[in-house]
Amino acid sequence: MNKIQQLAALSVLPVAAALIALPAQAAERPTCPVPTKAEVKRSFDSKIDKPARGATAIKGVRVNHIPKGFTYGGVVAGKHDGITEYGYQWLDDRPNADVKQRSLWVRVVCWPKASKLAQLKNGPFDMGTFSGDTETVKIGGRQVLTQEGDGALGDGRYAGWVERKGVVVTVMASTPLVPELSKIIEGIKL
Repeated sequence: MNKIQQLAALSVLPVAAALIALPAQAAERPTCPVPTKAEVKRSFDSKIDKPARGATAIKGVRVNHIPKGFTYGGVVAGKHDGITEYGYQWLDDRPNADVKQRSLWVRVVCWPKASKLAQLKNGPFDMGTFSGDTETVKIGGRQVLTQEGDGALGDGRYAGWVERKGVVVTVMASTPLVPELSKIIEGIKL
């Protein structure tokens, strides 16, 4: 081997070592779905999707069980206090006061300090706080914190869990959808 070939071989080794190390380093860092600038703008501008988006409405999240009957939807996104909230809300055309109104809101919160379910009671969420009478139960195969929906969230059931360190998922299902909450929660994949 001549000197040029030896130098070329030596210069490739650090690059190869770095490439081999990247997957292990990437696996250590939790990833959390965050909205694009366009999605944040859609949320800020209250843009409506007619018809509502489907299972991949939230980039990086798959909602495999979306009940039928939604006519429109919209992105809900924001950043504050070192966290990012990113979700989608599916709705029908009934007014909020109608007990048959169907609405579903799935949200991912990128909150670096989140690691335990109990932390959700004091979570720095803009909307959808766990401020009522909460209980810890198993729904859809997950251990979740849950409470009855309040005035701000609407009637129904609100649930949340820590998917992995730094990643929280919440679901708000209106009263007509509560019987399907187990399927909804079970079908959420990040």
